[in-house]
Formats: sequence, C-alpha cells, structure tokens
Amino acid sequence: MKTLDPLDGIAAFLTVSTHLSFTKAADELGMSRATVGAQVRQLEDRLGIRLFQRSTRKVVLTEAGAAYREALSGILPQIREAERAATSFQKEAVGRLRVSAPPDLGHLVIVPAVSEFLKLNPAVSLELDLSHRAVNLVEDGFDLAIRGRLEVDINLITRQLATSQIVICASPAYIDEHGAPESPHDLAHHSCLHFAELRWGRIWPFSRNGEEFRIPIVPRLELNHSLGLRDAALLGVGIVLLPDFIVGEDLRQGRLIRLLPDWHISTIQLQAVYPANRHIAVKVRRFVSFLAGKLRP
Repeated sequence: MKTLDPLDGIAAFLTVSTHLSFTKAADELGMSRATVGAQVRQLEDRLGIRLFQRSTRKVVLTEAGAAYREALSGILPQIREAERAATSFQKEAVGRLRVSAPPDLGHLVIVPAVSEFLKLNPAVSLELDLSHRAVNLVEDGFDLAIRGRLEVDINLITRQLATSQIVICASPAYIDEHGAPESPHDLAHHSCLHFAELRWGRIWPFSRNGEEFRIPIVPRLELNHSLGLRDAALLGVGIVLLPDFIVGEDLRQGRLIRLLPDWHISTIQLQAVYPANRHIAVKVRRFVSFLAGKLRP
C-alpha cells in the first residue's frame, strides 16, 4: 500500500482557500484545474472530512476546512522560504565552500586569492584544507580539490586551471661556491635538494632534442614540503627541482638562478576537480573560474 505524503494536497488546499476558486488556484500553482481538484479530494479522503462546499458558482470553506486552514496558518510561506533557501545555491554564490589543495599551491596562490574572492562574494565562507593527502570528495565532504596531478574517475569533473613548468635552480651563493652544472650528469657532483613525494622517486628526468635522461640523485636534503626546499635553496644549501609557480618570483628577482635552461624536465597540469552533477553550486563554479583567472598568467 502506498504511503501518503502528509504534504500532498496542502499547497492546493491553501491556495484554493485563499482564492475560493479552483481555477484561480490552478493558475497560481501552474497546474490544471483537474489536478488541483484531485489533490484536494485526496487530502479530504486522507483526513476523512470535507474541506469545501462546492457548487457550480461558489466555493466556500466548511467549518472543518476553516479550522484546518487556521491550523496551517503560515506553513505555505515557510515552505516557499525553504524552497527559496535551497534553490538560492543554484542562483547565487552562498554557503560554505570546502576546498582541498596542496600546501605549496595553497600558501602561494590560493590563500592570497581567497581574500579577494570572499570580498567579491560576501555570502560565501570558505574552509581550506592544505595537505598532500588524496581526499575523497564525496565521502570527505569537499566541494572541490585542486591538485597538480589527479587520477580522476567518471564521477568527477576536471577543469584545467593552468600549467607550470618544473625548473632546476640554485642560489647565486651556491653557484659562486660550487659552480653550475653544464649537463644533467654533472648533478652527481652537486648537493641536490629533493622533494620526497616526487612521483619519479630519487630520479630527475631531463630531455632535449629527443634525448631523454633519467638521472639518479643522492639527496643532500630531502623534504616533503616544497616551500621548505625553496627556503633551503635560497640559503645556498644546494640545487633544487621545483615548479615555477613556487620559484618563479625568486627567479625573476635573481634570488635563484635557473640551471640547464636548454633541458626540459616536466610540466604540471594544475587541475580543479569536483563531483559530476547537473546542479553544480554557483559558489563552486565561481571559485573555479576565479582561480583559473588568477593562475592563467
């Protein structure tokens, strides 16, 4: 036996009782007059009472109908307000936005951008989780994740935000003391600063003119934090391999010097990933577009 929804017919009843007309109620609700009449009859059958006296010219509330309307006073505006609150997420940027991102990209790019984004979207609050862990967006309750490399399943949408070149560099002080490598093979005689979570392991890949070399290195310093490696390179500890979104400003200011410029290492695709859904919240779409604009240069 079908379980009846307690709300079935209530909107129809309240609208008819306001206009005392099934035709006007149907127009307001965007239904046919027959549908409105059927919903009211089903409600009357469920309650076991007659709510309206009907004639060919007039509709009036019964005593029970008037009492029922009084008891329901205020419920329809509340329902419409609840619907408005829910649909507002699809019409404007509102609510809490939970974002997962790696610490280096978060500190250097996302955190500075967040303050501007929040000023432009005052109805949004943002929770930023900075870690290298691979989050499950749905199970962990994140709206989106930003990563340099992601294994993406069919239930996720991926949008490329930007690309970042990996470069090899060192401080002027280090180069003055130890010289600059002339080829990747010279790295065996240098102090190398290694990112512990690099997917290639302790091997630095180089290519030029169709030639590829995989250079094994013995790290003088190994960290799982790329900003810490950058700081060590700035202090002259050794040669480091890092994305240009981390060391780009240091290279432009001369605090670090790019080495082996004729050799290509790798390119990182910076991506935003969020659950596939026909109804993507405005706050997610707007933040992804905003971040893409910040990263594009």
